[in-house]
Amino acid sequence: MDEAAQVPAVPSLRSCLLTGSIGFCLASLCVFATVAFGEGWMYRNLGILTSYLVWTVLFILLGGWVVGSLVRGRWRLPRFFLLFAAAFFMYAVGWTTAYFLLQGAVGEWVGSIAGCLLMGSVLAVGFGEPRSALNLSVILFVGNSVGYFLGSALNDFIGGRIGMLVWGAIYGLCLGAGLGAVLHFVQLRSALRAINSPTG
Repeated sequence: MDEAAQVPAVPSLRSCLLTGSIGFCLASLCVFATVAFGEGWMYRNLGILTSYLVWTVLFILLGGWVVGSLVRGRWRLPRFFLLFAAAFFMYAVGWTTAYFLLQGAVGEWVGSIAGCLLMGSVLAVGFGEPRSALNLSVILFVGNSVGYFLGSALNDFIGGRIGMLVWGAIYGLCLGAGLGAVLHFVQLRSALRAINSPTG
């Protein structure tokens, strides 16, 4: 029997991918719109670090509710929102630290690795699946890196505000798909573990 069929409470992979990608795409578009139309103003009035903090909070507020709709059981909304906030904040810390220290493409790649390792680890521990941390981080790294670097290339090619919005859409689609996949697999693994445990 298919393992997923034994755990009907866990949303399907297809549902998680669709909801994650489309929902996070919309959230990312909102965040990148503030970059496209207000980056200069934000840098002048808030500074670089505070601007990044504002963008991180926006991603948490908008993206957390989207991907949180995929969660069942004890981590469902609003409790999941706190877990996602911690996970995405750690991702932002890992990414920005690497980027500001190393700069350029090296900083971006190291930031993607560090940020996804931190986010994947927080989600894995939160769902009681610490052994899945590396696997979840790899999924997030693929989604994040494809979205970020493909979006960046398209932004460079198109340019202007439209290019920035396209970057936001691609980034949101890919990272959202990664988040959706991660939430499917970690919940499925957790549910199967509960079923197979002697006290389950």
